[in-house]
Amino acid sequence: MPDWLSPEEGRALALSLRVSLWAVLASLPLGIFVAYALARWDFRGKQLLNGLVHLPLILPPVVTGYLLLLTFGKRGAVGQFLDQWFGITFAFHWTGAALAAAVMAFPLMVRAIRLAVEAVDPRLEQAAGTLGAPPLQVFATVTLPLILPGILAGAILAFAKAMGEFGATITFVSNIPGQTQTLPSAIYTFLQVPGGEPQALRLVLIAIAVAMTALLLSEWASRAVARRIAGR
Repeated sequence: MPDWLSPEEGRALALSLRVSLWAVLASLPLGIFVAYALARWDFRGKQLLNGLVHLPLILPPVVTGYLLLLTFGKRGAVGQFLDQWFGITFAFHWTGAALAAAVMAFPLMVRAIRLAVEAVDPRLEQAAGTLGAPPLQVFATVTLPLILPGILAGAILAFAKAMGEFGATITFVSNIPGQTQTLPSAIYTFLQVPGGEPQALRLVLIAIAVAMTALLLSEWASRAVARRIAGR
């Protein structure tokens, strides 16, 4: 970590990067599948699925964190099963922070990828299908190469959102220094301590830099989608 960051600031930044990276990597395959399903398939419950995907954007983050605690906590139905049978713990652990960040960032990821899929002419996929290619091969050889910039844009936006997630994370995994204290949690902690404003300001500047970089990269990726689909 840079020398101008204190050990506590460095740990919070490192944990945020770790949490955000795992949040994106773990949710990306599901995000691609859900985005493609919403863009291309007609099925019963499609609007319900679309609503559930975007629900974290509408609900207060604290509510999302509480629902995660009820579900994946050690006494929750899913959390108790995972803990007893696989030794996987989410509540009050960095893995829980990654889960909360993934849930909150998932709508942005799906939306960016879905827009990229919808921009691809379905006739290209149909033409490949008429030549005998199975659906999975059509997706891998035709659709996926065209939407790669959109996937990149979705992953970048999700990473930035995960870096900035606070409400759901602090509700689900608390604010334990070195274990679950991410960048936003550390900023909140420093602001509660007399004389902690300089440390908070340094982390705020880092958060702003990450957000602006993500927005610029996402915009570049979106334009790349348009150019690739247009054949330029």
